[in-house]
Amino acid sequence: MSMWAPPRLLELAGQSLLRNEALAIAALEELPTELFPPLFTVAYAERRSKTLKAMVQSWPFACLPLGSLMKEWQPHQENFQAALNGLDVLLAQEVRPRRWKLQVLDLRKNAHRDFWTTWSGSRASVYSLMEPEATQPMKKKRRVDGCRMRGKQPLAPVEVLIDLCLKEGSRDKLLASLIEKVKQKKGLLHLCCKKLKIFSVPMQNIKMILKMVQLDSVQDLEVNCTWKLSTLGKFAPHLGQMGNLRRLLLSHIHMSSYTSLEQEEHCVSQFTSQFLSLHHLQELYLDSISFLKGRLNQVLRSLKSPLETLSITNCLLSESDLTHLSQCPNISQLKDLGLSGVNLTCVSFEPLQVLLERTSTTLQDLDLDECGIMDSQFTAILPALSHCSQLTTFSFCGNPISMAMLENLLLHTIGLSKLSHVMYPAPLESYEDVEGTLHLGRLAYLHAKLKQMLRDLGRPGMVWFSANPCPHCGDRTFYDPEPILCPCYMPA
Repeated sequence: MSMWAPPRLLELAGQSLLRNEALAIAALEELPTELFPPLFTVAYAERRSKTLKAMVQSWPFACLPLGSLMKEWQPHQENFQAALNGLDVLLAQEVRPRRWKLQVLDLRKNAHRDFWTTWSGSRASVYSLMEPEATQPMKKKRRVDGCRMRGKQPLAPVEVLIDLCLKEGSRDKLLASLIEKVKQKKGLLHLCCKKLKIFSVPMQNIKMILKMVQLDSVQDLEVNCTWKLSTLGKFAPHLGQMGNLRRLLLSHIHMSSYTSLEQEEHCVSQFTSQFLSLHHLQELYLDSISFLKGRLNQVLRSLKSPLETLSITNCLLSESDLTHLSQCPNISQLKDLGLSGVNLTCVSFEPLQVLLERTSTTLQDLDLDECGIMDSQFTAILPALSHCSQLTTFSFCGNPISMAMLENLLLHTIGLSKLSHVMYPAPLESYEDVEGTLHLGRLAYLHAKLKQMLRDLGRPGMVWFSANPCPHCGDRTFYDPEPILCPCYMPA
């Protein structure tokens, strides 16, 4: 027989109080701290905008994690506006209310998710979640002369934390309301954005929104736009103001045929010079960047801190680019290296060998998919690869490799105790024709042979599986141990 858990006294008290909204608002000044989260949750669910507005003004914690509540109950415009109006009243007052402790309005949907759902009534557990230092690591503390503040100090601005995703055609009423409120408050509301994603949005719209954002709060930036190089040059000054950026992803930048060489160099310099201000950059992803060939050194020499992740995908690189990469001072601590889609068929593999040697004690993930690597080139890097003691995942799908080369690779990497996953291409012997049609029976046999070698060498737990693009549709056929086929291989 299942046991029914009766409502706790705190829940009953909150429900009873909200039956009379005017009484609830009047009682906020004397309301126990433990009642605020459950009362706020009920008020949000029932869209009690007057109560929400008043509770924001009396919120007894440093942070109000409204975003996780909006995710649970849907982001109603009325509720959101009520919270903003509560902030409005607070910031308009010259004297700080007695119970006002609010410093951060957190609108991120995945932040502080446990605050509302696991409320236990314990003050200690709530305060540990809502410490100001934990919620706003970028905020600078005001200087104090001794223990007293001299004269009347202006009220500290309230920080609004939000993750922004700017897309063309999307009409975000909540963001529009927030932007308007930030404009009105003129410095009393600081819009802070840890994660910023930009898709195909007119540059004037991007500039208008970023003008309202504290750009030094951005730590994770993704620019997934099909931009001309000149557009990137216009965006570059904003990038340079993101001094606390940890992760940068830049995708699909192309050069116009009408751009002169002088203009091209100017735009590239505008972009690369911004890296001089990014002292905390740890992860750099460059995908489909047309201006990179012959200029990778211009990017690398501007880096101010060691990278943990470097991913250069679907780009053209010269041999000198690879040489500069292998010599760069800030890549010796790489944990993740990706060169997927970079054609390495006609370049010397000595720079890649040097690069693997320099990162052998830190590299954990290596991606060399679709690089056009052949047996002779693979042979050149095997000794360096066998010394990558921290390697956990290695992927080199889409390269024309023979079965003999796969066996040689297995023998060279079997001693890497942390290597757990290897994603390899179907060996050349498993194809029926030059058009790339797989013979699944041969692939099954060769895969079983590799599996047996792993067992014989005492590493049955190391996972090897092949992933091969279909020549007709581009989808991959996986094999581990049975094939997961693309539609082209399915019976009619």
